[in-house]
Amino acid sequence: MEFIDPALLNYCEKHTSNEDALLQKITRETRAKVLMPRMISGHLQGKMLELFTKMLNPKTILEIGTYTGYSGICMARGLSKDGTLITLDINDELEKMVREFFEESGLADQIDYRLGNALDIIPELPGPFDLVFIDADKFNYDKYFDLVIDKVSSGGIIMADNVLWSGKILVEEGKKIDKDTQAILDFNTKIQEDPRVENVLLPIRDGVMMARKI
Repeated sequence: MEFIDPALLNYCEKHTSNEDALLQKITRETRAKVLMPRMISGHLQGKMLELFTKMLNPKTILEIGTYTGYSGICMARGLSKDGTLITLDINDELEKMVREFFEESGLADQIDYRLGNALDIIPELPGPFDLVFIDADKFNYDKYFDLVIDKVSSGGIIMADNVLWSGKILVEEGKKIDKDTQAILDFNTKIQEDPRVENVLLPIRDGVMMARKI
């Protein structure tokens, strides 16, 4: 998942504002209690999300894929005073842990945490969204994009995580492509070719696609 030299990554993290006690706690408990803890956004990406959101100062954020709440808390810190982050996840087994983290963050009143299938929930959300962060099942990335693009404000941002997919997007000739890798390849092409957005693919952690609605 990490493509940068470990020494350089360590240098970047040492020159990035420190994780506070709550984010450190979320990281520890995720690693100790949750399957696939590598899915957590983590220090470098989390701070990038937080600072970017503070610059944007959005009124409404939609997060597709809550996991243990790390990225949601980072983004909620950048909401406008009366703003809301709607975060969606299908895994109800993590609900108690996540709600406790949201309460501890002091931002629970601005976080609307919903459990269920995002494909069913998103059509019922009115929008508009100033920021959308997609970090859920890769196979449905294109569907999530299609469901949100018309609900995103002009000038609003859609970000998608894991778009470098541990380097699997660099497909060797003749090698069989699994369905998740193909879904990411298709999604990246879709964004690149969509005239409604301008975009940049950032090699941060496992790759973040950032698209601004024109």
